[in-house]
Amino acid sequence: MYDRVIVGVDDSDDARAAARTAFELGAKWDVPVDVVHVLGRTVLDALRSSQDRERIRSERTELLDSIAEIATDRDLEPTTALLEGKPAAELTAYAEDRLGSVLVLGRQGRSAVSEKLLGGVTEKAIETARVPVLVEPGESENRIPIGRGPVLVPTDGSENAEAAYPYAGQLAADFDVPVQLLSVLDVQRAGGVFNAGGVESELIERLESEMRTELADAKETLAEAVPDREIETALRKRSDFKGVSGAILDYGHENEVGCIVMGSHGRSNVRRQLLGSVTSTVLRDVDVPVLVIPRSMETS
Repeated sequence: MYDRVIVGVDDSDDARAAARTAFELGAKWDVPVDVVHVLGRTVLDALRSSQDRERIRSERTELLDSIAEIATDRDLEPTTALLEGKPAAELTAYAEDRLGSVLVLGRQGRSAVSEKLLGGVTEKAIETARVPVLVEPGESENRIPIGRGPVLVPTDGSENAEAAYPYAGQLAADFDVPVQLLSVLDVQRAGGVFNAGGVESELIERLESEMRTELADAKETLAEAVPDREIETALRKRSDFKGVSGAILDYGHENEVGCIVMGSHGRSNVRRQLLGSVTSTVLRDVDVPVLVIPRSMETS
């Protein structure tokens, strides 16, 4: 499915973790890997002399070379590229110019101030890219390397969520792991914002029935794409303030998934959270890579 892996880096720990994941994928798929750094125009503009500009370019070239050296134990020879401009725009344009690419980014860059923040470059890339974006959360105690556990696919039955199915199926096939389809019923949202008297059991039963039908349809769709994969389905109800994203995170941890694949946005109505806000929360808190299929791809 992929012809090239592109990883955007800076000098942060998350960027190096993203590079390691990119090199692992490149070796697995036997495709080229490009290591790309974007020197921000604001940085260059702040330097008064051409000598200073050349010095910073030289430093960033050394950074690229040091990260590329991580790939030496995987029999890879990554290509490096130093670009200038707005980081998110340059990275996505670079990836889009190379057909069949996946863009790998760390969750945070060196300017991040909190573990609960999603890096600005990563967030903008997801919003604008027309290629899949794999977000690497970095190292943690609960970290399961990509491909070592099941591929989790949260779904709400929307077209945007369905766009993730073929990518999830192919990833599972490549690493020979099962696919797990998860649908979450947010009970509080189902009752409406101003509901104070609880949610009628008839409504919950009807929504559960509809969601089970959607899960069965999703499983059938995936089975056609990857007929030899084991595909599991799960329906969870959630009634606390963490809602859908909390259920996804808990399920992923309990089942030791190795990767989550999801659309950047999903259905927005009275019974489900907007998957856009769910995706954002998952990306901030998850400890496994998340492959995001951007909305701009879903509608192309």
